[in-house]
Amino acid sequence: MGIRVEGLVGRAVSEIAARLRDVRSQIEAAARRAGRDPDSVKLVAVTKMVGIDKIQEAARAGAVAFGENYVQEGLKKIGQVKPAREWHFIGHLQSNKVKYVLGIFELIHSVDRLSLAEQIQKRAEQRGLTQQILIQVNISGEESKSGVERDEALSLISRIKEFPCISLRGLMTMPPYFDDPEKARPYFRILREIHGEAERQCSISLPELSMGMSGDYQVAIEEGATIIRVGTAIFGPRN
Repeated sequence: MGIRVEGLVGRAVSEIAARLRDVRSQIEAAARRAGRDPDSVKLVAVTKMVGIDKIQEAARAGAVAFGENYVQEGLKKIGQVKPAREWHFIGHLQSNKVKYVLGIFELIHSVDRLSLAEQIQKRAEQRGLTQQILIQVNISGEESKSGVERDEALSLISRIKEFPCISLRGLMTMPPYFDDPEKARPYFRILREIHGEAERQCSISLPELSMGMSGDYQVAIEEGATIIRVGTAIFGPRN
């Protein structure tokens, strides 16, 4: 006799739930090591190239926030996940796509230039809403990554904080990929330092630091991350 389809589905379902439990356990352990409350860390499950069935199972297992890299892919998924969940936009955002994400995504992690912020402000004002954002900082200097340069971050923060329809919540970064997560630690530490400088020099409260992914989120938490973006560790490798 062949394996029943129900058996395969059940196995996949339990695997996602088990992975999610493991990630939560690691979050708690990392937070405790840093003398932090585990509840101070928000887990965003990254759903790039992940099917609705797996996303729905993660939601049933208790995931409350999801992150998408691409506008069209995200918009297709948001309405299908029941009950509704909190969605974050974490990919590079083109100015001409702002109209599609505004008010749909709880938080935009990837604002990296004044022109993009101006477009968000313009569209938000037209719709009578306030959009929460993070400023992405390119600490590594890699050309393949988006983000404002470190030396220009404070200037951008100073400008954006004056926009009445934007709520600037904090900073985001993506370090280079390393097999050893400890090598990412200096990049997380630098973002935390920029965060402190910004709060002091720009007279603004920035409660969020979005940093850390599947391979290095524990180190990021130890360095002060309040939001981590985890995909593979929950959903497994993507095709």
